[in-house]
Amino acid sequence: MDWMLLGKAAIALGGPSVLFGALLAIASVRFKVETDPRVDEVFEALLGGNCGACGYPGCQPAAEAVVKGKAPVDVCVAGGRPVAEAVAKIMGVPLQVRERGVALVHCKGGFNESLPKAIYEGISSCAAADKIAGGWKACSYGCLGLGTCKAACPVNAIIIDEDGRRWVRREKCTGCGLCVEVCPRGLIEIVPRDQEVLVVCNNRDKASIAREVCSVCCIACRKCEKACPNGAISIHDNRAWIDYEKCDQCGKCIEVCPNNVIVRVVPAPVRRRKKGKVPSATIRKVERLIDREIP
Repeated sequence: MDWMLLGKAAIALGGPSVLFGALLAIASVRFKVETDPRVDEVFEALLGGNCGACGYPGCQPAAEAVVKGKAPVDVCVAGGRPVAEAVAKIMGVPLQVRERGVALVHCKGGFNESLPKAIYEGISSCAAADKIAGGWKACSYGCLGLGTCKAACPVNAIIIDEDGRRWVRREKCTGCGLCVEVCPRGLIEIVPRDQEVLVVCNNRDKASIAREVCSVCCIACRKCEKACPNGAISIHDNRAWIDYEKCDQCGKCIEVCPNNVIVRVVPAPVRRRKKGKVPSATIRKVERLIDREIP
Protein backbone atom coordinates (compact mmCIF):
# COMPACT_ATOMS: atom_id res chain seq x y z
CA MET A 1 0.00 0.00 0.00
CA ASP A 2 1.41 3.37 -0.98
CA TRP A 3 0.99 5.47 2.21
CA MET A 4 2.48 8.49 0.54
CA LEU A 5 -0.22 8.40 -2.13
CA LEU A 6 -2.96 8.02 0.50
CA GLY A 7 -1.58 10.97 2.42
CA LYS A 8 -1.55 13.17 -0.66
CA ALA A 9 -5.17 12.14 -1.44
CA ALA A 10 -6.28 12.94 2.11
CA ILE A 11 -4.67 16.35 1.94
CA ALA A 12 -6.15 17.02 -1.48
CA LEU A 13 -9.65 16.09 -0.34
CA GLY A 14 -9.62 17.27 3.26
CA GLY A 15 -7.55 20.41 2.88
CA PRO A 16 -10.20 22.52 1.16
CA SER A 17 -12.83 21.33 3.63
CA VAL A 18 -10.72 22.41 6.58
CA LEU A 19 -9.96 25.72 4.89
CA PHE A 20 -13.61 26.46 4.10
CA GLY A 21 -14.64 25.44 7.62
CA ALA A 22 -12.11 27.83 9.12
CA LEU A 23 -13.29 30.64 6.85
CA LEU A 24 -16.90 30.04 7.81
CA ALA A 25 -16.00 30.07 11.51
CA ILE A 26 -14.18 33.37 11.13
CA ALA A 27 -17.05 34.85 9.12
CA SER A 28 -19.62 33.77 11.68
CA VAL A 29 -17.74 35.65 14.39
CA ARG A 30 -16.80 38.69 12.35
CA PHE A 31 -20.17 39.20 10.67
CA LYS A 32 -22.33 38.06 13.56
CA VAL A 33 -25.60 39.98 13.77
CA GLU A 34 -26.45 40.91 17.30
CA THR A 35 -30.09 40.18 18.15
CA ASP A 36 -32.16 41.80 20.84
CA PRO A 37 -32.55 39.26 23.69
CA ARG A 38 -36.16 40.39 24.05
CA VAL A 39 -37.00 38.63 20.78
CA ASP A 40 -36.46 35.26 22.41
CA GLU A 41 -38.42 36.32 25.48
CA VAL A 42 -41.38 37.52 23.42
CA PHE A 43 -41.23 34.35 21.32
CA GLU A 44 -41.45 32.24 24.48
CA ALA A 45 -44.45 34.27 25.66
CA LEU A 46 -46.40 33.65 22.44
CA LEU A 47 -48.46 30.51 21.99
CA GLY A 48 -45.98 29.00 19.57
CA GLY A 49 -48.63 27.52 17.31
CA ASN A 50 -47.50 29.41 14.19
CA CYS A 51 -51.19 29.71 13.29
CA GLY A 52 -50.77 32.85 11.20
CA ALA A 53 -53.76 34.64 12.71
CA CYS A 54 -51.54 37.63 13.50
CA GLY A 55 -50.67 38.12 9.84
CA TYR A 56 -47.07 36.94 10.19
CA PRO A 57 -45.79 33.59 8.85
CA GLY A 58 -44.95 32.38 12.35
CA CYS A 59 -44.36 33.29 15.98
CA GLN A 60 -40.65 34.11 15.47
CA PRO A 61 -41.32 36.82 12.84
CA ALA A 62 -44.15 38.12 15.02
CA ALA A 63 -41.82 38.38 18.02
CA GLU A 64 -39.23 40.23 15.92
CA ALA A 65 -41.92 42.65 14.70
CA VAL A 66 -42.99 43.42 18.28
CA VAL A 67 -39.43 44.18 19.39
CA LYS A 68 -38.86 46.39 16.33
CA GLY A 69 -42.05 48.29 17.08
CA LYS A 70 -43.76 47.11 13.91
CA ALA A 71 -46.42 45.10 15.75
CA PRO A 72 -48.41 45.80 18.95
CA VAL A 73 -48.02 43.80 22.14
CA ASP A 74 -51.32 42.06 21.48
CA VAL A 75 -50.05 40.71 18.16
CA CYS A 76 -50.92 37.15 19.23
CA VAL A 77 -54.62 37.11 18.38
CA ALA A 78 -55.09 33.51 19.53
CA GLY A 79 -53.36 34.17 22.85
CA GLY A 80 -55.70 36.97 23.84
CA ARG A 81 -55.21 39.13 26.91
CA PRO A 82 -52.96 36.76 28.96
CA VAL A 83 -50.32 36.64 26.22
CA ALA A 84 -50.63 40.38 25.57
CA GLU A 85 -49.98 41.05 29.27
CA ALA A 86 -46.85 38.90 29.21
CA VAL A 87 -45.50 40.59 26.08
CA ALA A 88 -46.26 44.07 27.44
CA LYS A 89 -44.33 43.22 30.61
CA ILE A 90 -41.32 42.08 28.57
CA MET A 91 -41.40 45.21 26.43
CA GLY A 92 -41.95 47.46 29.43
CA VAL A 93 -44.92 49.25 27.90
CA PRO A 94 -48.52 49.80 29.02
CA LEU A 95 -50.95 47.05 28.08
CA GLN A 96 -53.18 47.97 25.16
CA VAL A 97 -55.53 45.21 24.04
CA ARG A 98 -57.72 45.79 21.01
CA GLU A 99 -61.31 44.68 21.45
CA ARG A 100 -61.86 41.80 19.07
CA GLY A 101 -65.10 40.17 18.10
CA VAL A 102 -66.23 36.59 18.48
CA ALA A 103 -67.00 33.91 15.90
CA LEU A 104 -70.58 32.95 15.06
CA VAL A 105 -71.68 29.94 13.00
CA HIS A 106 -74.70 30.96 10.94
CA CYS A 107 -76.43 27.57 11.11
CA LYS A 108 -78.27 25.57 13.75
CA GLY A 109 -79.46 22.74 11.52
CA GLY A 110 -78.18 19.43 12.85
CA PHE A 111 -79.04 15.84 11.99
CA ASN A 112 -82.57 16.22 13.37
CA GLU A 113 -83.33 19.56 11.73
CA SER A 114 -81.63 19.48 8.34
CA LEU A 115 -82.30 16.62 5.93
CA PRO A 116 -79.41 14.69 4.37
CA LYS A 117 -79.25 14.00 0.65
CA ALA A 118 -76.49 11.39 0.80
CA ILE A 119 -74.21 9.45 3.15
CA TYR A 120 -70.71 10.88 3.27
CA GLU A 121 -67.91 8.44 4.13
CA GLY A 122 -64.84 10.47 3.21
CA ILE A 123 -62.29 12.25 5.38
CA SER A 124 -63.58 14.47 8.17
CA SER A 125 -63.24 17.73 6.28
CA CYS A 126 -65.98 20.15 5.29
CA ALA A 127 -63.85 21.39 2.40
CA ALA A 128 -63.53 17.86 1.02
CA ALA A 129 -67.22 17.02 1.51
CA ASP A 130 -68.35 20.25 -0.11
CA LYS A 131 -66.45 19.36 -3.28
CA ILE A 132 -68.29 16.04 -3.60
CA ALA A 133 -71.68 16.90 -5.08
CA GLY A 134 -71.94 19.93 -2.79
CA GLY A 135 -71.83 18.04 0.49
CA TRP A 136 -74.11 15.54 2.21
CA LYS A 137 -76.78 18.04 3.34
CA ALA A 138 -79.88 18.81 1.30
CA CYS A 139 -79.44 22.43 2.34
CA SER A 140 -76.65 23.79 0.18
CA TYR A 141 -75.99 26.60 2.67
CA GLY A 142 -75.91 24.61 5.93
CA CYS A 143 -73.00 23.61 8.15
CA LEU A 144 -71.56 20.23 7.17
CA GLY A 145 -70.26 19.72 10.72
CA LEU A 146 -67.12 17.77 9.83
CA GLY A 147 -64.57 19.82 11.70
CA THR A 148 -62.59 22.02 9.30
CA CYS A 149 -63.24 25.05 11.51
CA LYS A 150 -62.56 23.12 14.72
CA ALA A 151 -59.23 21.92 13.39
CA ALA A 152 -58.25 25.49 12.49
CA CYS A 153 -59.14 26.95 15.89
CA PRO A 154 -55.93 27.41 17.94
CA VAL A 155 -57.77 27.75 21.27
CA ASN A 156 -60.30 24.89 20.99
CA ALA A 157 -63.26 27.27 21.06
CA ILE A 158 -65.39 25.31 18.58
CA ILE A 159 -67.27 22.21 19.67
CA ILE A 160 -69.79 19.80 18.16
CA ASP A 161 -72.92 18.57 19.91
CA GLU A 162 -74.72 15.24 19.66
CA ASP A 163 -76.88 16.58 16.84
CA GLY A 164 -73.89 17.35 14.64
CA ARG A 165 -74.05 21.12 15.08
CA ARG A 166 -71.06 23.38 15.55
CA TRP A 167 -71.08 25.95 18.35
CA VAL A 168 -68.58 28.55 19.48
CA ARG A 169 -67.64 28.86 23.15
CA ARG A 170 -67.59 32.61 23.32
CA GLU A 171 -65.58 32.75 26.53
CA LYS A 172 -62.72 30.96 24.76
CA CYS A 173 -62.93 32.51 21.30
CA THR A 174 -60.33 35.21 20.64
CA GLY A 175 -61.81 36.39 17.35
CA CYS A 176 -58.72 35.49 15.33
CA GLY A 177 -60.83 34.67 12.27
CA LEU A 178 -58.99 31.51 11.21
CA CYS A 179 -62.27 29.56 11.25
CA VAL A 180 -63.81 32.17 8.96
CA GLU A 181 -61.07 31.65 6.39
CA VAL A 182 -61.36 27.86 6.23
CA CYS A 183 -65.15 27.45 6.15
CA PRO A 184 -65.94 26.41 2.55
CA ARG A 185 -69.49 27.77 2.77
CA GLY A 186 -68.77 31.12 4.37
CA LEU A 187 -70.94 30.28 7.39
CA ILE A 188 -68.78 31.86 10.06
CA GLU A 189 -68.66 35.55 10.84
CA ILE A 190 -66.79 37.59 13.43
CA VAL A 191 -69.44 39.61 15.26
CA PRO A 192 -69.10 42.23 18.02
CA ARG A 193 -68.39 40.53 21.35
CA ASP A 194 -71.19 42.38 23.11
CA GLN A 195 -73.78 41.52 20.45
CA GLU A 196 -76.25 39.04 21.94
CA VAL A 197 -79.09 39.11 19.38
CA LEU A 198 -77.93 37.15 16.34
CA VAL A 199 -79.22 35.43 13.21
CA VAL A 200 -78.12 31.78 13.03
CA CYS A 201 -79.07 30.85 9.49
CA ASN A 202 -77.36 31.37 6.17
CA ASN A 203 -80.10 30.05 3.89
CA ARG A 204 -80.56 31.93 0.60
CA ASP A 205 -83.31 29.78 -0.94
CA LYS A 206 -86.94 30.79 -1.16
CA ALA A 207 -89.16 29.69 1.73
CA SER A 208 -90.85 26.91 -0.24
CA ILE A 209 -87.50 25.28 -0.96
CA ALA A 210 -85.91 26.01 2.41
CA ARG A 211 -88.76 24.49 4.41
CA GLU A 212 -88.38 21.18 2.58
CA VAL A 213 -84.80 20.65 3.74
CA CYS A 214 -84.57 22.38 7.14
CA SER A 215 -86.96 23.01 10.02
CA VAL A 216 -84.93 25.84 11.54
CA CYS A 217 -84.28 27.95 8.46
CA CYS A 218 -85.00 31.60 7.75
CA ILE A 219 -88.05 31.87 5.49
CA ALA A 220 -87.76 35.62 4.88
CA CYS A 221 -91.21 36.23 6.35
CA ARG A 222 -90.20 39.81 7.29
CA LYS A 223 -91.84 39.60 10.72
CA CYS A 224 -88.54 40.50 12.35
CA GLU A 225 -88.04 43.40 9.97
CA LYS A 226 -91.46 44.81 10.83
CA ALA A 227 -91.04 44.26 14.57
CA CYS A 228 -87.68 46.02 14.86
CA PRO A 229 -88.23 49.61 16.16
CA ASN A 230 -84.80 50.76 15.00
CA GLY A 231 -84.74 49.45 11.45
CA ALA A 232 -81.78 47.26 12.36
CA ILE A 233 -83.07 44.19 10.50
CA SER A 234 -83.44 43.86 6.77
CA ILE A 235 -84.30 40.97 4.46
CA HIS A 236 -82.28 40.32 1.35
CA ASP A 237 -81.05 37.16 -0.35
CA ASN A 238 -83.99 35.46 1.37
CA ARG A 239 -82.56 35.77 4.87
CA ALA A 240 -82.48 38.22 7.76
CA TRP A 241 -79.49 40.47 8.38
CA ILE A 242 -78.82 42.57 11.48
CA ASP A 243 -77.11 45.94 11.45
CA TYR A 244 -75.20 45.66 14.73
CA GLU A 245 -74.70 49.42 15.00
CA LYS A 246 -78.46 50.05 14.93
CA CYS A 247 -79.48 47.06 17.07
CA ASP A 248 -80.25 47.88 20.71
CA GLN A 249 -80.83 44.18 21.48
CA CYS A 250 -84.42 44.67 22.59
CA GLY A 251 -85.30 41.14 21.46
CA LYS A 252 -88.58 41.95 19.71
CA CYS A 253 -87.34 40.20 16.57
CA ILE A 254 -86.73 37.05 18.60
CA GLU A 255 -90.32 37.04 19.84
CA VAL A 256 -91.83 37.06 16.36
CA CYS A 257 -89.42 34.72 14.53
CA PRO A 258 -91.46 31.58 13.66
CA ASN A 259 -88.47 29.26 13.25
CA ASN A 260 -86.28 30.53 16.12
CA VAL A 261 -83.69 31.68 13.61
CA ILE A 262 -82.93 34.81 15.63
CA VAL A 263 -81.54 34.01 19.05
CA ARG A 264 -80.17 35.71 22.11
CA VAL A 265 -76.83 34.28 23.12
CA VAL A 266 -76.47 33.75 26.85
CA PRO A 267 -73.57 35.96 27.98
CA ALA A 268 -70.53 34.19 29.42
CA PRO A 269 -70.52 36.07 32.80
CA VAL A 270 -73.40 33.82 33.93
CA ARG A 271 -70.67 31.26 34.66
CA ARG A 272 -69.49 33.37 37.58
CA ARG A 273 -72.53 32.73 39.74
CA LYS A 274 -71.53 31.49 43.18
CA LYS A 275 -72.36 27.96 44.18
CA GLY A 276 -75.19 27.67 46.64
CA LYS A 277 -77.30 30.49 45.25
CA VAL A 278 -78.38 28.52 42.20
CA PRO A 279 -78.94 24.74 42.14
CA SER A 280 -75.94 22.97 40.64
CA ALA A 281 -78.16 21.25 38.07
CA THR A 282 -79.34 24.65 36.87
CA ILE A 283 -75.78 25.92 36.65
CA ARG A 284 -74.75 22.94 34.56
CA LYS A 285 -77.73 23.50 32.26
CA VAL A 286 -76.84 27.16 31.81
CA GLU A 287 -73.22 26.25 31.09
CA ARG A 288 -74.34 23.84 28.39
CA LEU A 289 -76.47 26.59 26.85
CA ILE A 290 -73.52 28.96 26.88
CA ASP A 291 -71.28 26.42 25.21
CA ARG A 292 -73.82 25.83 22.46
CA GLU A 293 -74.94 29.43 21.97
CA ILE A 294 -78.56 28.35 22.42
CA PRO A 295 -80.95 31.11 23.47
